[in-house]
Amino acid sequence: MGEGLGAPAKVAIGAGLVIVVGAAIALALIGDPQPAPQTQAKRPGAASVAPPPPESEPLERAPGQPPPTPAPASPKPTPGPTASSRPEPTPTPSPTPTPTKTSPTPAPEPPHSPAPADPPTHSPRPTPTPTPPAPAPSPYQINKLTWDFMGDGTKPEVRMADSSWLWQRQGLRIGGRTFRHGVTVHAPSSVTIDLNRQCTAYDAFAGVDDMGLGLGVLRFSVYADGQRLWRSGVVRGGQPAVPVHVPLQGHKTLRLVVEPGASNTVMFLGDWAQSQITCR
Repeated sequence: MGEGLGAPAKVAIGAGLVIVVGAAIALALIGDPQPAPQTQAKRPGAASVAPPPPESEPLERAPGQPPPTPAPASPKPTPGPTASSRPEPTPTPSPTPTPTKTSPTPAPEPPHSPAPADPPTHSPRPTPTPTPPAPAPSPYQINKLTWDFMGDGTKPEVRMADSSWLWQRQGLRIGGRTFRHGVTVHAPSSVTIDLNRQCTAYDAFAGVDDMGLGLGVLRFSVYADGQRLWRSGVVRGGQPAVPVHVPLQGHKTLRLVVEPGASNTVMFLGDWAQSQITCR
């Protein structure tokens, strides 16, 4: 019976088998759960299904029919993630410590020799404040004293009622020497001064004034409270002046006396140069 089929019949049967197989593969690819019904080729007449052609003989292609397209291979499904295949959690990286900025190490200083220790000093004891000295006594120049009726009784004053003629002047000359200030009297003469305060001394230079042209002989005396405290020798005209210093502590009055040194000496001028009283 197989021998009775012609070549065209065989070709038609082979082509039908190819179509059935391709349809089954397509259904499998689209995932249809129902299997595709197998199409059985109808046998022509009473003829039975022809056996497949021998493997050694290739199927002949009908004229004008394109070659069958091979079905594409089914892609393998990507397996879903399983519990065992879950990725382990990535550990959180520890923060990188920020490098601390270090200052450069200073160069070591050269060694210095220690200075010798100073010996211990002791605080000096406070020096007691010295008592301020008493004010210096004020000198009172005789050529500047006022008369008692014009004064206030607080400083030395000339007692007018008990005094003879008195010339208060500046620029006196005795024995060729000039003195800055003083008083001039004539012989005989007496001048009384009220001290009016605590006085310590009387100082002067006594001599014959050079206006006598080198003539005259005089003697000078100093009294305090009526008591004579000092007396000069005979002083002649043209001779140097005699220095006078008389203490006056505890006295209240001073009296200056000039007397002629000879019986024939009258009206010659005597000087108390640089004459002054020192008082507190």
